[in-house]
Amino acid sequence: MSKIFNRLLHLDWMVFSIVVTLSILGILTIYSATRIPEYTVQGLFLPEGPGLKFFERQIIWLILGITVFFGILFVDYQWLKRLSLLFYVISVLLLVIVLVAGKKIMGASRWIDLGLFSFQPTDIFKVAFLITLAQYLHDLRTRLTAGVIFKIFLYFVILPVILILKQPDLGSAAIIFLAFLCILLLYGAESRFLKMAIIVSLISLPFLWPVFWEGLKDYQKKRIQAFLSEDIDPMGIGYHIKQSKIAIGSGGFFGKGYLRGTQGPLKFLPEKHTDFIFAVFTEEWGFFGAVIVLSLYLLYMLRGFDTARKARDDFGRILALGIVVLTGLYVFINIGMTLGLTPVVGIPLPFMSYGGSALLSNFIMAGILTNIRMRRFEIFH
Repeated sequence: MSKIFNRLLHLDWMVFSIVVTLSILGILTIYSATRIPEYTVQGLFLPEGPGLKFFERQIIWLILGITVFFGILFVDYQWLKRLSLLFYVISVLLLVIVLVAGKKIMGASRWIDLGLFSFQPTDIFKVAFLITLAQYLHDLRTRLTAGVIFKIFLYFVILPVILILKQPDLGSAAIIFLAFLCILLLYGAESRFLKMAIIVSLISLPFLWPVFWEGLKDYQKKRIQAFLSEDIDPMGIGYHIKQSKIAIGSGGFFGKGYLRGTQGPLKFLPEKHTDFIFAVFTEEWGFFGAVIVLSLYLLYMLRGFDTARKARDDFGRILALGIVVLTGLYVFINIGMTLGLTPVVGIPLPFMSYGGSALLSNFIMAGILTNIRMRRFEIFH
């Protein structure tokens, strides 16, 4: 009993409070975005209809996420290092299974259906990837030369990225690749290798771009074209971007008020409870609400960097850095999508977007981050 009390005493309540607050804000926004609006005499919207389905499911996943979060705290994160290779192999096998027997939605095979619920193997893989990469770098007894970096890329990155691209999920594949580069740079890869990689990429781009372009699906090509010019696909992805900007702009400074937004519930804005949830939230809460949400993400990442700095070993430090980098990339690209600053690649907003496996994986990473911080003063046995 004293051990449990001691764990709770050293719990990082800041991280826990941030992720729960973001999740609750997400649930409230999902509820608002997916409701069927009906006008009352006062001109207000009455929340009802199938939106409750998404709302209730997300609450269940949140409860499960909180349960897993606390469960992780009672196991030393060093066990993750010992099981890293097993986690990685299982997650890659799931990426193979989803291509063969996955549930297809809108032409994409990204979900494994288990009857009561479905999940995305990519969400499991990103956690296993961070753990495995941290373990490998921790055990590395040599400098990060170009050869070593290339070897790590071949071992842990190229196969899963190809499998994720085949789903197809260009956004997740790009984020995993970017996270890989960022972690290596933060770990201590020499800057000359980065400069060399940039130079080689720029030189090879004219030759590789046609091959890359031909490998894209038609909708992926339209997303890139719409990013360059919204008028190229005005009734498709260009429409999504315009409606997202309208929702954000119409919120003004303090927003229209909760349950008073129109872009989501009136179906002007597609993917309102997933990819574009930030636009729906900002329409109702305005610039003020957006600043609050962005501040919460910033605090989460700053806390993560501080945890990495205070970690008791390199494994914990690299793993904490990886969690912060991956979360930061998801936040940056998702919000960039809603503002038209990045291509629309189907990336959810951590903790806020609808999606059970995504929410659960984010709580697992938050739990690992808290675990690392709690045990920063412990001595190895």
